Amino acid sequence: MITEEQILSALRNVEDPDLKKDLVTLHMIKDVKIEDKQIAFTLELTTPACPMKDMLKNACTNAIKHFVAADAEVSINVTSKVTKPMDTSQLKDIKNIILVSSGKGGVGKSTVSSNLAVTLAANGAKVGLIDADIYGPSVPIMFGLVGAKPSARETEDGKTLILPIEKYGIKLLSLGFFADPDQPVPWRGPMASNAIKQLFNDADWGELDYLIVDLPPGTGDIHITISQSFPIAGAVIVTTPQQVALADTRKGLAMFKMPGINIPVLGVVENMSYFTPEELPNNKYYIFGQNGGKELAEQFKVPFLGEIPLVQSITAAGDSGKPIAMDTKSTLATAFNEIAGKIAQQISINNSQAINC
Repeated sequence: MITEEQILSALRNVEDPDLKKDLVTLHMIKDVKIEDKQIAFTLELTTPACPMKDMLKNACTNAIKHFVAADAEVSINVTSKVTKPMDTSQLKDIKNIILVSSGKGGVGKSTVSSNLAVTLAANGAKVGLIDADIYGPSVPIMFGLVGAKPSARETEDGKTLILPIEKYGIKLLSLGFFADPDQPVPWRGPMASNAIKQLFNDADWGELDYLIVDLPPGTGDIHITISQSFPIAGAVIVTTPQQVALADTRKGLAMFKMPGINIPVLGVVENMSYFTPEELPNNKYYIFGQNGGKELAEQFKVPFLGEIPLVQSITAAGDSGKPIAMDTKSTLATAFNEIAGKIAQQISINNSQAINC
């Protein structure tokens, strides 16, 4: 007779390569069921976007066949429970807040934010997206919601909460929902900071695994307000390869490492890395330079998350209100899926280290 103890003993030989502990110690093995040589259990990962999902699943099967029974029939149900660094009374239902930032405007922060949100949601995560770019909110256009207005509800204690608009499985709020898209809004610093805080504190977000925040360019009031007011899981830095963009992005990255802010940098994404014509799919033309984002990541000793090419379909998808990552057959969707997996992976590692400190 095969016992549960034998199964767990075998699975102690499978280590999560990021968390550096075996799956049993990490409490990732659930609901073990044994019927003769048929063995079933649940593998609970720390994120649905885990890039090592298949590797861990195969390692579990091999461990059971090697240590328990070579002819065992192994069935593994893979689920996830996203971790958070610690319990906080503030925004307690939001597990991880991810800032998408750059010191430079026009590098594609909104494109990266929108497609990361779409990708994480497609992997099964509960995702929200705040468009905090007060000067040029893009989320209403990128999600086909120009002119949309959020509704509100009253709580039992008389407080009014904004209800985020849901689309493609993502909860969305943008300052663009509250202003005339054709009229400029001259924000002063304190007024802008208070408006941004309301998107966090006065909204009914419900339970979220990840709340992505698309920041405005620069290193101003909005960045400092959010960084010092809320528990941030980490920042993703977006740049393009040319030196003029890297000079500003370098300052933006350095801001998160300042003692008064001290937010983990999850990595660097290089957007508009190269141009590939449709008629020459194997050719890459590095119009803006090469390896700028990778060198920036190496300089600050943070992960390089990946390259996003310069292609017309990204712009067309955003303008049509359907982010390119939704086209699962697209190579761009694959690129965003890899980047999202690395971000989720890094958050899981950071959370584990924070809990064990």
